[in-house]
Amino acid sequence: MAADVATYPGVADNRRGWITTRSISRALLAITVFLGAFVINEPAPYEVMLVVAIAGFVAFGMRFSHHAITLATLFVLFNIGGLLSMFQMANYGGIPLYLTVSLFLGLSSVFFCAAIESDMGRLRVIYRAYIVGALITAMLGILGYFNAIPGGELFTLYDRARGAFQDPNVFGPFLVPPVLYLCYGLLQRRLTFAPVRAVILLILLTGILLSFSRGAWGLMIISGVLLYGLQFASERSPKKRLQMMLIAAAGLTVLVIGLMFALQFEAVGDMFELRAKAVQEYDSGTLGRFARHAIGFQWALENPLGIGPLEFGLALGADTHNIWVKSLMAYGWLGFASWLAMTVWTIFGPIRILLKDRPWTPYLQVAWAAFIGHIIIAWVIDIDHWRHVYLLIGIVWGCMALERRLGAKYTTEQISPDHLPAGNMQPGRTL
Repeated sequence: MAADVATYPGVADNRRGWITTRSISRALLAITVFLGAFVINEPAPYEVMLVVAIAGFVAFGMRFSHHAITLATLFVLFNIGGLLSMFQMANYGGIPLYLTVSLFLGLSSVFFCAAIESDMGRLRVIYRAYIVGALITAMLGILGYFNAIPGGELFTLYDRARGAFQDPNVFGPFLVPPVLYLCYGLLQRRLTFAPVRAVILLILLTGILLSFSRGAWGLMIISGVLLYGLQFASERSPKKRLQMMLIAAAGLTVLVIGLMFALQFEAVGDMFELRAKAVQEYDSGTLGRFARHAIGFQWALENPLGIGPLEFGLALGADTHNIWVKSLMAYGWLGFASWLAMTVWTIFGPIRILLKDRPWTPYLQVAWAAFIGHIIIAWVIDIDHWRHVYLLIGIVWGCMALERRLGAKYTTEQISPDHLPAGNMQPGRTL
């Protein structure tokens, strides 16, 4: 078993000396994911590092399996739709760069999928790098919001924390996946590092609160409930289930107390009251958010190739704020069909393995729950250029690929913890 896994492309490692192909590839991956927390301009350092990482992984012999090729095909078709839509425009302007970024982000999912399939230990590297990046950008947003650092205004926008992002509405959702990862750790792991997890979790949740993003708040609730449900359903021990219920109750109590404390700050309380309204002024009206959705669907019937990327916002004075309208307007029916196929596959493809006892199951559950939440809030916001969404897609598809390649071999009876492939990840819960 061990020899078979070790010979798989991307897993075999040169163990001479301290620097190995595995350590280099994991370092490249960690730096890339970490830089995803700092996207103020496009293209961002993340894209540059991703190019370096992809080149390095290909040089180390990484191959692209059935899942990776399928995912690549869907994203290529999506962006071909964008290209056809661009041809409907009289002036292309910066649209070629926009579509290049779109294609590159789609292919980043393919890269993460292939990287995970060839070395499951990279899942832990990805999540830990994500947490470090999220922690730093959250602290920048919090300190900037309270003017606690020089130049703090760089990390805020419209009196809302945005961290090292262009928009608070991206900053807030970006913090949700690492929050889910930490919640899993508190539910399932030993209490040794619980205080550290709790402190980091508090910082990230504060960042989400101060982003004053209704999408981020809703995403946190939806994804958190989904993950907790998955964890509860996969737990067979009544004692452990009771423990999970007590931890969840304690966590919610602390969260409510923390929220009440935060609302004592006048600036926080006023903004929270304003942003907590279900419908804002810009949501309603003849050209409000929801009216634009209806207009977009109507225009799609008249323009099967779309009207061109970014043209919708120029025509109506505001973006689509709906990924499905965005797909139809900027990528045409072809792009819409491709995005829909990718979404359905990402949601339903892992269903049969979400509760299986596999080393990658916890990582899959976190990414899947976060992706579901993002797709739900995508009805009121555009997510096609959110880098962390493509990371989540890559994780889900990478875990599906692992199941196809190694799933049958991963039962506690068939494999010993002393004979595990890259990463020394044991069967069962291993975050």
